[in-house]
Amino acid sequence: MEALGINLGYFLMQIFGIFSLILLLFGLVYKPVLKVLDERKAKIAKGLEDARQAAIARDNADADVKKILDEARAEAAKVRQDAAVQAENQANGILAQAREEAKSIKAAAQAEAEGERDQILSDLRGQVASIAIAAANKLVGESLDESRQRALIADFFAKVPADAAKLTGTSGEVTSALPLTDAEQAQVKQALNLESVTFKVNPSILGGLVIRVGDKVVDSSVATRMTAMRDSLQ
Repeated sequence: MEALGINLGYFLMQIFGIFSLILLLFGLVYKPVLKVLDERKAKIAKGLEDARQAAIARDNADADVKKILDEARAEAAKVRQDAAVQAENQANGILAQAREEAKSIKAAAQAEAEGERDQILSDLRGQVASIAIAAANKLVGESLDESRQRALIADFFAKVPADAAKLTGTSGEVTSALPLTDAEQAQVKQALNLESVTFKVNPSILGGLVIRVGDKVVDSSVATRMTAMRDSLQ
């Protein structure tokens, strides 16, 4: 080594110094640097994980917000629909009530008009009877006694035709040209032998009775008899 101009002792001392410097740097610099790098790496990893969790939380929050908004929109739509249905039902109820009231008013007016008409016809019955009796007296050439007059008038307006006894049922409808008296109604009910009888007035039949029980009708009205007579003469 001396021949090469190298001092062995000095050379070894340099090597030892270099190794000592390396060990010193490793202990004082490298390890702390590695530790700092590892800590920084851990922090970065934690930051990335936190960012990932935050992104997941944000996505979940967005989904929750969307769900809440969708539910709110659906609820609002349902409220609007329920309100529309309720308004329509109320409107229909008001219209139905108005129709019922109009129907009731119409029925009451019709009943009142029919009552007034029947009263007028009842008042005219005496005059009609007088004219009929006068005509009958002239035809027979003699005056009829009062009982016979009443019998003729009763037969003209309230005589139950014989065919009506064949009608069977529980209820019937009797139409007369003029309102029948209570006594005449009682006689008609007794002759028909029905549980219930409804009486109606129709001046156009002129006289006699039209009796309906179920789908069977016995028509002894003067108007029908006159039509039959006219047809037979043609």
